[in-house]
Amino acid sequence: MSRNEAQTRLDFIDPAISAAGWGVVEGSRIAVEYPITQGRLVGNGRRAQPLSADYVLIYRNKKLAIIEAKQEKYPVSEGRPQAIEYAERLQVRFTYASNGHGLYEIDTKTGKEVELASMGEVPTPDDLWKRTYQSENDWRDRFADIAFETRGGTWQPRYYQDNAIERSLDAIASGKDRILLTLATGTGKTAIAFQLAWKLFHSRWNISREPTRRPRILFLADRNILADQAYNSFSAFEEDALVRIAPDEIRKKGRVPKNGSIFFTIFQTFMSGPNETAYFGEYPEDFFDFIIIDECHRGGAKDESSWREILEYFAPAVQLGLTATPKRKGNVDTYSYFGRPVYQYALKDGIEDGFLTPFRVRQIATTMDEYIYKPGDTVLAGEVEPGKVYREEDFNKSGGIVIREREEKRVEIYMSEANQNEKALVFCKGQPHAALIRDLINQVKDSDSLHYCERVGADDGARGEEFLRTFQDNEKTIPTILTTSTKLSTGVDARNVRNIILVKQVKNMIEFKQIIGRGTRMFEGKDYFTIYDFCKNYEMFEDPDWDGEPIDPVDGPKPRPRGEGEGPDQPEPPEPPEPPITTLVIKLPDGSSRNIKHMATTSFWGPDGKPISPAQFIEKLFGELPELFRDEDELRNLWGQPDTRKALIQGLGEKGYGEDELKEIAKLIEAENSDLFDVLAYIAFAMAPITRTERVESHKGEILESYDDKLQAFLEFVLGQYEQEGVSELDQTKLPSLLELKYNSTKDAAMQLGGIPKIRDAFIGFQRHLY
Repeated sequence: MSRNEAQTRLDFIDPAISAAGWGVVEGSRIAVEYPITQGRLVGNGRRAQPLSADYVLIYRNKKLAIIEAKQEKYPVSEGRPQAIEYAERLQVRFTYASNGHGLYEIDTKTGKEVELASMGEVPTPDDLWKRTYQSENDWRDRFADIAFETRGGTWQPRYYQDNAIERSLDAIASGKDRILLTLATGTGKTAIAFQLAWKLFHSRWNISREPTRRPRILFLADRNILADQAYNSFSAFEEDALVRIAPDEIRKKGRVPKNGSIFFTIFQTFMSGPNETAYFGEYPEDFFDFIIIDECHRGGAKDESSWREILEYFAPAVQLGLTATPKRKGNVDTYSYFGRPVYQYALKDGIEDGFLTPFRVRQIATTMDEYIYKPGDTVLAGEVEPGKVYREEDFNKSGGIVIREREEKRVEIYMSEANQNEKALVFCKGQPHAALIRDLINQVKDSDSLHYCERVGADDGARGEEFLRTFQDNEKTIPTILTTSTKLSTGVDARNVRNIILVKQVKNMIEFKQIIGRGTRMFEGKDYFTIYDFCKNYEMFEDPDWDGEPIDPVDGPKPRPRGEGEGPDQPEPPEPPEPPITTLVIKLPDGSSRNIKHMATTSFWGPDGKPISPAQFIEKLFGELPELFRDEDELRNLWGQPDTRKALIQGLGEKGYGEDELKEIAKLIEAENSDLFDVLAYIAFAMAPITRTERVESHKGEILESYDDKLQAFLEFVLGQYEQEGVSELDQTKLPSLLELKYNSTKDAAMQLGGIPKIRDAFIGFQRHLY
């Protein structure tokens, strides 16, 4: 009898791996069922199938090989596709397929493939190390000897984080002095920076390339909240190793701090100083060995920015740039300065792997998106231009036009559609607009809290920062909504943001990506987040710059004479006072705001990283349904049994067609009161949907005739629940709660209806008649 996979592994593969020294030789270990992805979120707390490798062989803290096992009846190369996929993800050179009687080896670097005769040819740890690293490098070996800081075993790097760390260390070991990592927002760039610092610190790496002292490392950000978050994330280091550079501390002590190993500050602090002397100049040029530039696309590497002076002053240091944005026309200088990224991980990859939250886009248009002055409208300030069409770009800016009723309608639409208890960020045209939206939200909110919605902008100072910190605390629900202009587009590590509302046009792709990234962080019970778009920003998703491959960078940084530049970029500079006469303010007649109409449609997350329209969703689903059922009869049979229906729903979810998405499609085809069966039958076979009530009425007779009076009464109750709530009421897991709802307890139900087995048979059996 042929052994199954588990027995094949136990009898043949496990002993062969151990015999080769894995788990025996010091520094070697075998990771079994090594997790790679978590599986994309598909709704209702479920995920698509995660990926894991059967065996990962690790030596000196380096992953050197993968073995993918199959049961012995299969050819030795049966697991080849998975072995290659896992090796590419984990960036491991050697990968193997095995049926327990032999090995199929693939060298992913050379493309060479060879079938080995027996399991006795599993390579030893030393063999694989020498084959992987054919040239000697002392620093690579020293880095390898330092294990990750796992916080007592509670933290393990995700595969892409491990890749980013390894590629960065390889670059440092090979003498590269400008390094760039491009990873989507929410993927843990600070954790990567910490582990890099940990390895450099404990291996005693420094710019002399001689392990005679520990390095001095600088973490450079452009906002205090980012520098503070990083400082707290590095807490595994000894307290006296960490130094937070702040202007008040420098002024108090009369000098910049130099005692320490890991320094944290913001560009603005380093650029300031007494008598027009920048504080960074008080350090020797070779003081820092390693500099981490967070959000480096925001100005740190721009040629025209004087922030660049800091990086050029500390030119001897190895400099690592962290960014979430692939190279585009808006950040060419960043890529010119650092060169090609040593590792990239895109937003669409994070969502498909299950490390980031997918999103849907609610596209909303109103009859007041554009405006032409009409007699009866009141001009409260400014001068109106008769006949002019005021478009989105004209609204809510200094010198533009403001119509309060227009903003009221947008707030009303959002507050009526969304769950008001869900945390949300509203991105507005400027700080006055953010204040107006804040007030309008608070005027219609259900909450009785005085701080339900608050504005966070440059003008809000310390109070705004406090609102932001409280908002980021996932244990607190107030404030629930924050309005802002640009301040919250970065630096908001709030994992439970469920809604992002855009009441302004975002014309900069880098800013757009940052805004979308505010919602992608994972949180328990958060299957997706929603973008409410009032300004046609969804068109940005069709731009080639959205989550696409980066264009080739220009090689090498361009030199710039010291002293040139425009000064530090501010994330949200204070806006100049608005001349009250230049802004046009219109008041609509009473009742006009109630006549503003709106239309809305929902787009879903597509596996290519772009939202897809309902029509595209249906077309895509139509093309994939034949993989799940061949014809109408098979669909009826699958749907008529709880276990096969559940498997079909799960299969749809893993392909990206979750129950929430199917319910949205039901609205589109006017089948909101129909069964999900009708949605599938409509898409696959053009069958006209019927309501759940019509389905029950047409089949109730044949359902009930097979059962006694007491079971008939219970099944009629179940059918009523089905009509009201939908097909989820027919899942087997709902049976106990249905019995308790009808009979107070399952025990009482069993006594009245003839026992649990009889009830279960009836509950399962009647369903095939329903379809």
